[in-house]
This record gives sequence, C-alpha cells and structure tokens, in this order.
Amino acid sequence: MRYKELSASDRYILLCCYFIFFVNGFYAMVFGAIIPLISTEYQLSDTVSGLLLSGHQLGNLIAGLVAGILPVYYGRKKSILFLSSFVMLGFFLMIITGNPLLLISAFFFTGISRGSISNFNNKTVNDISHSDPAALNLLHSTFAVGALISPFLVVGAGRWFGATGWKWVAGLIIGLILISQVMFSKMDVNEEVEVTSQKVKDYSFFKDPLFINTVIILFFYLCAESVITGWLVKYFIDAQILQVTQAQLISSLLWVAILLGRLFCVFYGHHFTKGNLITGISLGMTVFYFLLLSSTSLKMILFSVIGLGFTMGGVYPTAMTIAGVSIKKYPMAMGWLLIIGGVGAILMPTITGVLSEKFSVFAGIAAVVVAIVIMFIGVLWYRLVNEKKEGLR
Repeated sequence: MRYKELSASDRYILLCCYFIFFVNGFYAMVFGAIIPLISTEYQLSDTVSGLLLSGHQLGNLIAGLVAGILPVYYGRKKSILFLSSFVMLGFFLMIITGNPLLLISAFFFTGISRGSISNFNNKTVNDISHSDPAALNLLHSTFAVGALISPFLVVGAGRWFGATGWKWVAGLIIGLILISQVMFSKMDVNEEVEVTSQKVKDYSFFKDPLFINTVIILFFYLCAESVITGWLVKYFIDAQILQVTQAQLISSLLWVAILLGRLFCVFYGHHFTKGNLITGISLGMTVFYFLLLSSTSLKMILFSVIGLGFTMGGVYPTAMTIAGVSIKKYPMAMGWLLIIGGVGAILMPTITGVLSEKFSVFAGIAAVVVAIVIMFIGVLWYRLVNEKKEGLR
C-alpha cells in the first residue's frame, strides 16, 4: 500500500485512526501510573484497587463482543461514536468521586471504549490498506507511543499540580477523546458490515490438543500481563522500594522493552523454530520475573524490567500461532481464545489485591509466579508433546 495512492477520504481515515489509537494507548496504559495516586486520594483498599483493574479488563472483553454485533444494527460510525464515549464518563467519575462502586464502574467504562476503539481501528486500517503489515504495524506503534508517554505526563502533572495532578491528566484524556469523537464523526466509513458464515459450525476445536495448549498458555500469560502492567508501580511504591516518580517511569521502561521484544520477534523470529522461540522467551520471562521479585537496587530493577518486558513482548502473538489450524478451520476458535484469555486478565488483578490486603503487597505480586510457571509448563507441553502433532498436520 502506498499512502499517496489512496483517496483523500481514505488518507483522512488512516490519519484519524493513528491519532485515535495513540489516544487509546495513552489512556489504556495510564492506570499503572495513576492507580497508586487514586488509591491514596480516596483511601482505597488493595482489594478495591485490584477490582478497578479487573473492571477495566472486563469492559475490554465485553467490548470485543459488543463491537462486533452493534454495527450490524446501528452502523459502524454510530456504534463507535457511542461506545468510545464511555471513556469520558469513566474519567469524569474518577475525578469527582471516590465511591468504590462508581470507580469500578468508571474503569469498566474505560475498558468498553478501549476494546471498541481497538476493534474499529484494526478492522478499518486493515480494510483500507488491504491488510498491509506496514500500515497495521504503524497503527500499533502509535498505541505503544501513547502507552510510553502517559507515565511521563502523570509525573509532569504531579510536579505542576501536586497530589491532584492525575486529575488534570484525566481531564486531558477527556479532551483528547472529544477531539477523537469529532474525527470519528467526519470519517466517511463503509457502513456495510459483513456477516461471515463459519466453515464448521461446531465446537470440535475444544477437542484439539493444540487449541487447549494455546488456551493454557494464553490464559496464564494474560493473568501475569494484567498484573505486571497494572500493579508493578503500586508494588514498588507500597513496598517502599522506589520513589513515586521512579516507579511511574518504570512503567514506561517496561513498555519500551515490550515494544522492542515484539519488533525482535517480527524481524528475527523467523530465524528460530516456533517451539524454540516460544520456549526461549517464556523461559526468559520466568527468570526475569523471579529476578525482579528479588531485586531491591535500582540497577537490578532496571535490568529485570527491561529483560521481563523484552521477553514478554512475543509470547502472546507466538502462542496464537500454535492454534493456527483450529483458528483457520473454526472461526469461533479465535473468539473463544480471546474470551478465555480475557477471563485470566480479569481475575488475576483482583486476586493480587486480595492477597496484598490480607498478607502484603509482595505476596500479591508474588502470586503471579504461579501463573508464569503454569504458562511455562504449557510451553513445555507443546515442545514435548504437541509440537510433533502440529508437524503431522
């Protein structure tokens, strides 16, 4: 795809999608930096803090289902305008109230918008670019840029406005979403929604050992990812290992490493067999997480976070390829992978919060070890048992 060869309308849509995905990445990954501040502001327990992250993940999961159905009845533009507006309500509630139920609802609303925007932008860019990998990689790069700079803005706002700095960031996000809404409204998008028929209308993929293997890896990987990206800053602050500013900037460093890990797998992954690649990066993730838990000096924490993020980066996309045959044969298989994996992302932050409140913040964050170890066992199951079955297909 060449950008100059596109019509003016399509070029505008692409630019809008890139900007809106940047905003999506900005607010989707700001929570790791602001949850410790929200918890302090409203004197929230660790259990409630965990429920906030779980609420966001639940909204993100439900949006993946709703965003595929609503356009059939109301059209793509009206649907995305409606669904993306929920994030404004979510951040407005965070600013004005500390009521736990309303805060959980607020985080749920942000998840609804995040998932629906992701669904819309991925499909729109894919359609306009005719599945050009460069266009899609650029889209996800804008998300990563938003994710990287959000902790820096939280830190900057804290220095300018003190303890209420995070509220100014929330207000900025509301403003950016308003701009996004205007951009969405001016897009000349194709309102026709394809209703695809499944090649095989049953659930036979649940009997496929490679599908089950992928479910195990993804479920426990997403358990770990949701806590690592959402709780790491709070852990360093509550455990008094790092200062608030240092801990918030660690969140950006983690995302830099995750992005580099994904790019490594994209450009150099073909030099390895699938089995060797996923074994290497999942083993690295396990080792670096253990190292992170035992680190107290800033240098070791930086080293551990870089290694952890780099090895995390390729686990999800590589694991997806294990169930490749089932996904191609049974279109429902992809949906169930996302749903089951999403349940892991919903449950683990709350489990971490409960353990943190009953025992210690270290106990909560250390519980992720169980998820990572089971994930790695799933990878070994693939290498020792199912990799040969995949080769016979």
